Amino acid sequence: MTSQRISKSNNSGHYFVTFTIKHWYYLFDRHNRWNILADSLNYCITYKKLTVFAFVFMLNHIHLVFSSPDAIGFIRDFKKFTSKELKKNIEQEEPNILKLFLDADGNYHFWQPTNMPLLIESETFLKQKIEYIHRNPVEKQYVTNPQSWYWSSANPGTEVKINSWV
Repeated sequence: MTSQRISKSNNSGHYFVTFTIKHWYYLFDRHNRWNILADSLNYCITYKKLTVFAFVFMLNHIHLVFSSPDAIGFIRDFKKFTSKELKKNIEQEEPNILKLFLDADGNYHFWQPTNMPLLIESETFLKQKIEYIHRNPVEKQYVTNPQSWYWSSANPGTEVKINSWV
């Protein structure tokens, strides 16, 4: 089965995407790995015209509602850059887990290949996805209310630069 991809004709659309760590391994909850994700998103916001409307970083996946003039390029570059940074971090902090991300050809793959991008075509769908993103840490029982999860756009003090949907 081929993975769903962003079409070139909708490359500058607004999307809901999920990036998941290979094997659903809990990777982000230690050694400043959430900061790697936040720094990369903020870089793309500042220098690559990425707009983030909602996000949540979980222990092994990320949800985003975003727009970009080059959504395909953003996804490719974000996954490539964060993979390199995660590899460096893991080599330094937990080298014994690197083998979990090694393929048969000797290459490291931290992200699952599918992102399941969904084009946002209605305000109802947008609101549903933002609610889902913000409720994710509550559903997992990490926090009791969405605003308490630091790595979420529901938290007003988060480090990631968020735009409101207008």
